[in-house]
Amino acid sequence: ILQSNHGPNPTCDKCDGALKGKPIKGMTILWGLKPDGTAVWSGGSVLDPAKGKTYKAKVTLTDGGKKLQMRGYVGIEALGR
Repeated sequence: ILQSNHGPNPTCDKCDGALKGKPIKGMTILWGLKPDGTAVWSGGSVLDPAKGKTYKAKVTLTDGGKKLQMRGYVGIEALGR
């Protein structure tokens, strides 16, 4: 769900390179994940368009596959949020 105080079509003004100034709606923000056990994918990256930062990512299916938990972190996974 895209929430923004920058109107109906916000752009990634804090992003670097080719993403700078591009519309956030439709932008790929999660990529490169690979299966890492049952219901776990890791080794990918996630973009935070609000900060223009990219973090390492890990995704886990929870609640019998009804929920998706995503962790973005820098360095050691245990320190992520």
